[in-house]
Amino acid sequence: MENVVRACTLVDNADGLLIAAGAGIGVDSGLPDFRGNAGFWKAYPPLAERGLPFREMANPASFARDPRLAWGFYGHRLDLYRRTRPHAGFAILRALGERMRHGSFVFTSNVDGQFQRAGFAPDRIAECHGTIHHLQCSRPCRDTTWPADGFAPEVDLARCTLLSPLPGCPHCGALARPNILMFNDMAWVDVPSDAQLMRLERWRTGVERLAVIELGAGTDLPSVRRFTESHGVPAIRINPREHRIVRGVGLAMGALAAMQAIAQEMSIDVS
Repeated sequence: MENVVRACTLVDNADGLLIAAGAGIGVDSGLPDFRGNAGFWKAYPPLAERGLPFREMANPASFARDPRLAWGFYGHRLDLYRRTRPHAGFAILRALGERMRHGSFVFTSNVDGQFQRAGFAPDRIAECHGTIHHLQCSRPCRDTTWPADGFAPEVDLARCTLLSPLPGCPHCGALARPNILMFNDMAWVDVPSDAQLMRLERWRTGVERLAVIELGAGTDLPSVRRFTESHGVPAIRINPREHRIVRGVGLAMGALAAMQAIAQEMSIDVS
């Protein structure tokens, strides 16, 4: 509990909260984090049978090679994220930010839209890898994206194959893909993400006493961990396996358990 108390002190002294989130934050909501091929293949047995690793599926080449298989994978994820309810830790994070003069801002590598579903303001979220809830042209024919709201994928889970019609670009008719930064991706439309990061930078300049809470960010893809450490302030790193941090407080806990412990220590009730 000593580290929880230290974490609460960092939050108590802040006038702005930066929430840095990796895939691990969604585990308590029932989402897979694809930790290694073993975790990925456990979530997608048909891809395991074909020996297709995550890096090969999360790749623009997969849409050119087999668009129905690629959209079977991403279509299932889109439907899963639409149906998933964010766990109570998200509400606690919101409550912490609402206590502060400058509120909170989210920086996340997740593409699932869980922070928006949890009630965080869209203009206070930066998605550095894009979002599955917007589509783009696979070519791309222009630097624009559009909401995926009208796309209702029907997927054969036994084969991880899209059964419904493939989505198309409304501008040129080419295959549409998720607006997600993939491996070996030279076609990602980064305009929306860049605008989000600019808003985050403007917000950061107004915060005098920053608190950073990092949740579920691993070392395999260290984008979020590097971002946390780039701010030069003591941070709170929440991770059940990789919690060590040079400057700040590490909590060897899952996101939900850690946020509940912080809420209890700070007498925060979000029920």
